[in-house]
Amino acid sequence: MSKQVTRRPTKQVRRQERRDEQLRREAERQRAARNRRVALVSIIAAIVIIVAASVFYYVYNRNQSQGQNQNHTEAVFNPSYPPVDNIYCDQLEQSAYHVHAHLTIFFDGKVVPVAQGVGIATTQQSVSCYYWLHTHDNTGVVHIESPAGRSFTLGNFFDIWGGQFQQLGYPSQLDLSSGWQAYVNGKPYKGDFHEIPLGAHTLITLAYNSPNVKPDTTYNWNGL
Repeated sequence: MSKQVTRRPTKQVRRQERRDEQLRREAERQRAARNRRVALVSIIAAIVIIVAASVFYYVYNRNQSQGQNQNHTEAVFNPSYPPVDNIYCDQLEQSAYHVHAHLTIFFDGKVVPVAQGVGIATTQQSVSCYYWLHTHDNTGVVHIESPAGRSFTLGNFFDIWGGQFQQLGYPSQLDLSSGWQAYVNGKPYKGDFHEIPLGAHTLITLAYNSPNVKPDTTYNWNGL
């Protein structure tokens, strides 16, 4: 029975193995360096995109704002109906931001209609301009139509009504902050009712010297 002889690798084989190991390590090093470069380039590209998008957004919004201000101070601005609370009277109705709120007013237990045409300036039976807050009828629906979304309050509407359209039966009691009960969507409102926000389908009930009134909780918007 013959014995199996195990031979040690020759010097040439060992040198080849060392070269192979060096090549393998070099390949791994190059692969790791390449991955780091790709990751670095990706991060830089992402930063560039974010910065570019931020700059574009800033410039775009600034140009939009400048364009709107230029229109209001030049072509659209009506000197007979100046801005009220920075709310302009434009030649055409705005549509970029368009929502509706409803207002019911009680005096001595009786409903007092909100006047038709508040915020709509007319000359010789034609419309001259529209404030961003206005009424088309006496149903109590307040139209909020502005070139951009922003916050409006009930006080803004009263400032337009009492400041530019007082002849349309503006109740002087609305200038008072006491003697009133205010409700928003059927719930009592604590604080100055002039600060009530005008949001989409907000139901506002004001009662002066009118205890035990039933505030509005529903309204038939009829598609508005």
